[in-house]
Amino acid sequence: MAASENAVTESLVQSNSHSATPVISLWHGSGDERAVACHPRDLVGLLERREGALWVHLDAQSPAQHALLEHVFHFHPLAIEDTLNPSTRVKIEEYDGYLFVVVRAVTFCDSTDDPYDLETQDLYAFLSHNALVTVSSGSIPSVAAVAGRLERNPDMMAHGLDRLLHALLDETIDGFFPVLERIDEFVDGLEERVFVDFDESALRDIFQVKRLVLSLRRHLSPQREVLATLANRPTPLLTPGTQLYFRDIYDHILRIHDSLETYRDLLGSTMDSYLTQVSNRLGATTKALSVLATMSLPFVVVSGMWGMNFNKIPLSDSPSGFWIMLVLQLAIGGALLLFLRRRRIL
Repeated sequence: MAASENAVTESLVQSNSHSATPVISLWHGSGDERAVACHPRDLVGLLERREGALWVHLDAQSPAQHALLEHVFHFHPLAIEDTLNPSTRVKIEEYDGYLFVVVRAVTFCDSTDDPYDLETQDLYAFLSHNALVTVSSGSIPSVAAVAGRLERNPDMMAHGLDRLLHALLDETIDGFFPVLERIDEFVDGLEERVFVDFDESALRDIFQVKRLVLSLRRHLSPQREVLATLANRPTPLLTPGTQLYFRDIYDHILRIHDSLETYRDLLGSTMDSYLTQVSNRLGATTKALSVLATMSLPFVVVSGMWGMNFNKIPLSDSPSGFWIMLVLQLAIGGALLLFLRRRRIL
């Protein structure tokens, strides 16, 4: 058996000389498991031998690699079409002899100036009895992470392809947690800006973070359904022991969903507090203007009366008339303020 595996490995290494053929990332789980660049001819040979587990990762951006889904693996045309559509719905479908799973990875897009900009990437997986085929457009962190673990611990392939699929989905869902940590920082910063500094520009950021939370919920909700199906629906492609591991991912999704609900409530409370502070400040301003209007009312009334064009007006000839009128106006204004304060109008 060891000589046979060495021969297969040697065949794969020699096939790298075909520069016009697609380079396929492949992990073979019978013997010395390691990543190699595989020629399609050798890939067909490995599939025909049915020796051990086989994981093949294809880049959907390469037409030559993508064509292998149809010409080598003979997957259903509808599933193949989904791998080319970035708007494909997150789902799980069971075909004759294999499962087709679509999950979505979410990260922050650091290449733009918008700190709230999300970047999504779909991972497509075809799980059969002797092969796991994953497809993505370009590199995807979960595939790179699991490939690195395989290089450090080749015995992972011995646990079966369903466990390998679990590892890929686990890495994909765990990618939500760094996003949650960033959102937690956003929420803390917004609360400080509202309650401590009363930054008037915070309202726009509150709406943007709230939109971010809603977007994450929209990406997460269908994945909860996918994991619930993988964890509970009986299928010959998943052992009951592996389905327990999928339930652990389902628990992660529930934790993420609960955190998003908490952030949504906190953002709602922060926005309500902001609007309450705006209302309180407006009320304080209105109260101050009311005091000024009350104080100025006696001056307007008295000055209007003593400014009429009559020949005989009381105190018009008195040398102390101005001061008497001034004291009278101030006394009337103070009396009005005292009356309104006692009636709790001001």
